[in-house]
Amino acid sequence: MYGLGILGEKVSAYTTRVVKGHKYLQGRTEPSVLNQFLRSGTSIGANCAEAVGAQSKADFVNKLHIALKEAHETLHWLEVFYDGDYLDEKIYVSMKEDCEEICKLLTTIIVHTKENIENSKKKR
Repeated sequence: MYGLGILGEKVSAYTTRVVKGHKYLQGRTEPSVLNQFLRSGTSIGANCAEAVGAQSKADFVNKLHIALKEAHETLHWLEVFYDGDYLDEKIYVSMKEDCEEICKLLTTIIVHTKENIENSKKKR
């Protein structure tokens, strides 16, 4: 999904987990905090989808960088829910590891794309 290969597949699956997690946590924690989790977790996929339609390589990097920031925010909310005893350890660890993997993939793509941009500038 998203035209981003394995990253797109992982982000799509993770977005589904975030939506299900939001439903699971409803009524168990503060709604405004829970909605922040939903927004950041689903924004990862939305920004990856926007990156596919980017107008330039720089725009592509920008959209993926926003997705990375949203993934880091999602990690924060997962920690808040775990520390507050709203998530059990198994769910927390699983969602955290999946999000960290997405962060690593995003970082790798961003770094390599930036390198490609710089290399193409040097060739001119």
